[in-house]
Amino acid sequence: MPKKKTKTEEIQEETQESKEEHVEEKAASKKKEKDTSEAKLPSTSRKATPKPKDSSISKNEASQDEGEPKATKLEDLPGVGPTTADKLREAGYEDLMSIAVAHAGELADCSGLAASAANKAIAAARKAMGMGFITGDEILKKRELIGKISTGCKTFDELIGGGIETQCLFEAFGEFGSGKTQLGHQLAINVQLPVEQGGLNGMAVYLDTENTFRPERIKQIATAAGLDPEKALKNIMVARAYTSDHQMLLAEKIDELIRTKKLPVKLIIVDSTMGLFRAEYAGRGTLAGRQQKLNRHLHTLQKLADVHNLSVYLTNQVMARPGIFFGNPTAAIGGHILAHNSQFRVYLRKGKAGKRIARLIDSPYLPEGEAVFKISADGIEEA
Repeated sequence: MPKKKTKTEEIQEETQESKEEHVEEKAASKKKEKDTSEAKLPSTSRKATPKPKDSSISKNEASQDEGEPKATKLEDLPGVGPTTADKLREAGYEDLMSIAVAHAGELADCSGLAASAANKAIAAARKAMGMGFITGDEILKKRELIGKISTGCKTFDELIGGGIETQCLFEAFGEFGSGKTQLGHQLAINVQLPVEQGGLNGMAVYLDTENTFRPERIKQIATAAGLDPEKALKNIMVARAYTSDHQMLLAEKIDELIRTKKLPVKLIIVDSTMGLFRAEYAGRGTLAGRQQKLNRHLHTLQKLADVHNLSVYLTNQVMARPGIFFGNPTAAIGGHILAHNSQFRVYLRKGKAGKRIARLIDSPYLPEGEAVFKISADGIEEA
């Protein structure tokens, strides 16, 4: 016979059952509230079940990136708004090509952009201009755009591949009276001739550092070439440089002549390149500073040649090497900086009976050789 429960035990069991029933009711109430809230939520806010990554999505995204419109003006570059674009134009950066070939530090200084933003803008400009890797046959097609200016002497032209090329630095060095300046005057006239006559239908800019430009000589050569002397002089922009800094500043302002004044400049003549540098920087202690400034100056000229498809003719002085007992003791000044930056180097020297000898010292694709020419009242002629 089961033992009869006491009244205390019955009260405890009733209390325990009521607690369990309360917990079950509370849990059921919470579940109902949860179901109601989920039903009210919009479908977009519900947590979606993660799906496996589809490779086709990445391909579509890649194709969209490739199909993004390329920049066509300064305002299209990342980080460049209307105000920044105006600052860039005031500093001489008129188009994407000028941005693509710019240095990030210079771009940041003139526009107020951070260095990282300047690098992004340059990268976007280079992408828009297609300045990545291209094949050799594409470069060959681009080489068809290269123009050449005749020297006035057929033998001389054949030596240098048909004339002085655009998009390159052409250096002529030699002692005094060897014909460097005379060749510069001749080129200043020949660049104005039509293409079929060995010219480029353009103008010349003459940076005179040694006071060697003579308009009277220009008139003589222009008359012999069949040009109007007065008109020929108007097609030559001359600037006299008095210091190396002034020379560098004038070179930087040539871009303004072409972009702002819309002048068809196709030839830059620097006569001479090293004269002022040589006078201001004396001794070995100043050599490093001089070469750094010279390197920057040459890169400015090279950028002008590349961007505007023009020729740059440089004259250079020489020095004597006393230690040379056999051979020619004459050597060009400017060191390796000038030698490496010049694509063509020609050594001019005096010959017999008033003749001049041009020897091709360096060229990217032509062999060494010599050509004989003479200088007359009409300019550069066959010997």
